[in-house]
Amino acid sequence: MLVSPKLLSDRVRELIAAAEDGVHVSAVSVWEIAIKHALGKADAPPFSGTEAVGYFREGGFVLLDITSEHAAAVETLPPLHGDPFDRLLVAQALAEPLRLVTHDPRVAAYSDAIIHF
Repeated sequence: MLVSPKLLSDRVRELIAAAEDGVHVSAVSVWEIAIKHALGKADAPPFSGTEAVGYFREGGFVLLDITSEHAAAVETLPPLHGDPFDRLLVAQALAEPLRLVTHDPRVAAYSDAIIHF
């Protein structure tokens, strides 16, 4: 959302605008940004994890920490997706409960509460 908000569908933008409890950003996402940025990965955003935290705070996002319960909830997920970051995001969303927005159809397959755009 910070890099290419135009990639979000109108439906997702409407849901974000209507979110009564704020839009949450997981520490998992910050962790993934930090790793990709540090490794110079081609798909890394043009900012570091530290910068991302600042941008998320400035944007009014709610930062969601990773808890032991979130980590443990990963073991209850079926093996639909192998990426540990995505699996932890799904576990967090289902445990909280929160809606998760994703562009990955394999992540969306976990639950109707996950919004695929």
